[in-house]
Amino acid sequence: MSRSGWWRWLSCFYGVLILWVALACPAPTLAQDTPLDPRFGLIEPHDAPAQADALGVGWGRARFHWAMIQPDGPDQWIDAELTDEQLAQELASGREVVGLLIGTPGWAADSSGLPQGLYLPYDDPGNAWAGFVRRIVTRYRGRIDHWIVWNEPDVWDPDHPGYTWPGDEGDYVQLLRVAYLTAKEANPESVIHLAAVSHWWDVSYGRELYFRRLLDALVAQPDAAANGYFYDVATLHLYFNPASVYEIVEMYAAIQRESGIDKPLWLVETNAAPSTDPAWPVPEPTFNVSLFEQAAYVPQVLSLALAAGVERVGIYKLIDTPGDYAANPEPFGLLRADLSPRPAFTTTQVALEQLADAQNVTWLDRGVVAQVVVEKPGEVTRLLWSRLPYAQAVRVAALSDRAVLSDMWGNETPITPEAGVYTLSLPGAECNQTTGDFCMIGGPPLYLTESVPAGASLRLEDAGLGAIIVESPDGPGGYWGVEGGGISNPAWRAALVVALCGAALGVAALYNNHRRIHRQAASGG
Repeated sequence: MSRSGWWRWLSCFYGVLILWVALACPAPTLAQDTPLDPRFGLIEPHDAPAQADALGVGWGRARFHWAMIQPDGPDQWIDAELTDEQLAQELASGREVVGLLIGTPGWAADSSGLPQGLYLPYDDPGNAWAGFVRRIVTRYRGRIDHWIVWNEPDVWDPDHPGYTWPGDEGDYVQLLRVAYLTAKEANPESVIHLAAVSHWWDVSYGRELYFRRLLDALVAQPDAAANGYFYDVATLHLYFNPASVYEIVEMYAAIQRESGIDKPLWLVETNAAPSTDPAWPVPEPTFNVSLFEQAAYVPQVLSLALAAGVERVGIYKLIDTPGDYAANPEPFGLLRADLSPRPAFTTTQVALEQLADAQNVTWLDRGVVAQVVVEKPGEVTRLLWSRLPYAQAVRVAALSDRAVLSDMWGNETPITPEAGVYTLSLPGAECNQTTGDFCMIGGPPLYLTESVPAGASLRLEDAGLGAIIVESPDGPGGYWGVEGGGISNPAWRAALVVALCGAALGVAALYNNHRRIHRQAASGG
């Protein structure tokens, strides 16, 4: 049978197997009410608070669109996108709210689209932007202290749905300066974020990075250094490729250092929107991503973002909303609009539990197998996944005499090493998109967790944490066109069947979790 014939057969088998197991097999129950650290967040969790509670995220971003709050004049105030009741519920759930300030109403815009009086002193009544910032920061003082000033000003095409900023870098510096000085006066505890940048809008068109141009403009301001360069946190939006997220975060940290600035980085938006969800077909996707790949993306990107040094990371977004159909060609929600969860909802919940309380996260192995080491008090977890469309057999040095092996759906199995080594089989990636020698999104990760002496200080190079040996069915380090590789290899075929069974069990877990969440929502939490 030809390779394409095998793949057609497997696609059919895959769907039937998942459906059969999801309906016929009991699903594992995920742990509930696990306290999580505040590093993990969501965009707009207030749109589905019961489901956000089930995930256990520590913060959420809410948009405050000036043109919707004060559409007709400065004396108006409409709770357009976050009501006081919703805010109270978020805070009662333990989620910190981060506000996004954006949008200029028509009455407040000058002929260029910038806020009227933007270049007036921040305490001048004619500075409309300062007036709005002062009022909103004062109104929410103590309830919302983090404020992101605008969104993706690097999107320069006025015809694109993501275009929001009509000015240049110098105009944005003034917008930021006014917001920073006004907010700090109204609430000294306020934390001001730079507008998030998308990175790829510049790279794709061969332009110098907006972030670098912006920092150059900031550093040139004579009063910038004395005022903390008018921001407290740098913010990024990065999607689809977990490995590139790691590299770009490191790059932006280096750009800040080159400018003499040391500020934390937040990855506020990340995801890999699926293009194959029957509930939301995508005729021309940015990338071809399956629902299964979106599920695998989440643990990969969350672990790599922490390894790269971000202070916080958020997923865009919790749930599809009506406005998304116009703004986004692809569905980004962990939940569909009818509250049914996509598979990534479950893998997000498991990943947050696995990464909670991590003190050190390190990306050690970056070849055909990725290994991320997560150190916690008294515990070490290793995330491992194949970066090729083939299963990988790996040997992992043991740190103790037993471990717990968990798949990305939360199914756990106790295992013991043989001769000081665990032997694991990592399922291959679906690999609908490639980047360089690897799949853009790797295969489903496994979590290998061991206990270590409390208070132990591990030196990774001495503890054997990096000592994994890849024994690919295609040969050591086997790649794509190797003789005997791929579906014709019986060992790979057997590993693929195991992977499909694991995926089917994961869907069953998702189905069980979906029913539980709806029961919680129906009973008021």
